[in-house]
Amino acid sequence: MTPPDSSTPSDDADTTDGSPVCVLVFNANDPSGAGGLAADITAVASVGAHGLPVVTGSYARDSAEVFDHFDFDEEAVAEQARALLEDVTVQAIKVGFIGTPENISVVAEIASDYADVPLIAYMPNLSWWDENKIDAYLDAFRELMLPQAAVLVGNHSTLWRWLLPDWSNERSPSAKDIARAAAEAGTPYTLVTGIPLPEQHIDNVLASPQQVMHSEKFERFDAVFAGAGDTLSGALTALLASGVALPQAAGEALSYLDRCLDAGFRPGMGNILPDRMFWAQSGDEDDEPGEGSVDELQLLNFPRNDIKH
Repeated sequence: MTPPDSSTPSDDADTTDGSPVCVLVFNANDPSGAGGLAADITAVASVGAHGLPVVTGSYARDSAEVFDHFDFDEEAVAEQARALLEDVTVQAIKVGFIGTPENISVVAEIASDYADVPLIAYMPNLSWWDENKIDAYLDAFRELMLPQAAVLVGNHSTLWRWLLPDWSNERSPSAKDIARAAAEAGTPYTLVTGIPLPEQHIDNVLASPQQVMHSEKFERFDAVFAGAGDTLSGALTALLASGVALPQAAGEALSYLDRCLDAGFRPGMGNILPDRMFWAQSGDEDDEPGEGSVDELQLLNFPRNDIKH
């Protein structure tokens, strides 16, 4: 997969008729709305793109935990995607949790047919799942999906356990260490989130094997969230589809996620969910002009639907 240019947007992102760019999303349905396709579509829409959701399966879960996952077979996944791709030009592809090695294989095959379209791969925490299924899924993802991915997104501990299982150094691996392991499997850039820092802060780092390309430090929230990873990776994919250069897109997506978490809400008795539509909440009439509005965010500052290349 061709990596997104770190300095110049692609001509493929141009939409001369003023319509939004299109993002193809492979992910599971999440009935809680925490993550999965619900997170992707709202995040993609929030940054001005149009999401094309391909359902790969469905979780059985509530706002607290995942109980099970039901897979779609690979033919159902392929037919959904092929039908769209014969009709619509997509500017980027996002791959979340897609359930089985067979689905990984078919999505990787589809991605290889569209090698000029950047693919963003998100690896969630799979600790809720059966250990044998986890191992088979991770092995297939490393072998088949990472060679197609332009950017890998994941939490520091998740990516560490997966990509550097034999890490023996006394210090924890850096973002560049993890990016180096991802690059050995074929992915040139990695966005590593949740890197622990002193004094209740975390770092989020976009890195290649050679350098740190962007870093954002945030104060750790005193809460447990669900759906942050899909929110971040969905926003990043849409920004790249819109022609935003990779380092800037990572910064914009991280700022968007931070605002989503700051406005997070608890719909049930479980975890807090990111409010991906926080910018749509109306403020009081006495608020300062622009307060709480899209204009005030100043985090999605690319020219929507008017990107020239």
